[in-house]
Amino acid sequence: MMTKSTLLAAIAGTNRGLLATESQKQAILALISGLEDFNPTPCPLEATHLLEGDWRLLYTTSKALLNLDRFPFYKLGHIHQCIRVETTSVYNIAEIYGLPSLEGLVSVTAKFQPVSERRVQVKFQRSIIGLQKLVGYKLPAYFIQQIESGEKFIAIDFPIKSDQQGWLDITYIDSDLRIARGNEGSVFVLSKA
Repeated sequence: MMTKSTLLAAIAGTNRGLLATESQKQAILALISGLEDFNPTPCPLEATHLLEGDWRLLYTTSKALLNLDRFPFYKLGHIHQCIRVETTSVYNIAEIYGLPSLEGLVSVTAKFQPVSERRVQVKFQRSIIGLQKLVGYKLPAYFIQQIESGEKFIAIDFPIKSDQQGWLDITYIDSDLRIARGNEGSVFVLSKA
């Protein structure tokens, strides 16, 4: 039986997948598949108490996320995915670090709609890209409160065209680990913050 600790040990030195070699990627995907076979929550979307909350990305194969590390003089910091079940909202927040006082932030807000016991349709709504200092960013929860209150930010802050959407399958979830697979073939491993 695959264990979470085996998977966590395998992804530990990969910097969310940025440093993973091809052989590491294959081994990690095999470990993920093995763990998915033992998902303790067969109907993840019914387990809203597990889904709700702030999650931190541990590993991904998503090129869109990993490419955020390609800005000159900047490095990708923590990536958070904050799920608010009551409002069917998802907040993706990537912290970018580099030059002092010029730390950045890339955020995308979306709404989700369950379409099966483990799949959600995701409709992207708003993107905020700017300097952490100018948007008053401290912690994801505080930033989400600002977004939910309708605050406009000194940043590139724009609505996303309504036709941009995707889906996500939650293939494993327990009290502190979530694995998901997206419509573009990407895999995501997250831990409860």
